[in-house]
Amino acid sequence: MALTERDAAMLDFERGWWLEDGGEPKPVALRRCLDMSATAYRAGLDRLIDSPDALAHDPLLVRRLRRRRDERRRARFLGEAPRERRPR
Repeated sequence: MALTERDAAMLDFERGWWLEDGGEPKPVALRRCLDMSATAYRAGLDRLIDSPDALAHDPLLVRRLRRRRDERRRARFLGEAPRERRPR
């Protein structure tokens, strides 16, 4: 599966959406930049980070996203509250 322009845009958005001017909430920035709902974006991103092409496009971001997804899954399985993470 080759990385599409939309897939690359999603990865690029995730890498630095909070750095853009305006300081708007992520769902608002998603609508403005990608014309996507937060739900559609999260589902697409979860699918995308399993792709070898996404890993080749941005290895650090994809590994971080995989790690965070695994932490959320582990917390749900164990019945724990998910850890709060803030963008760096």
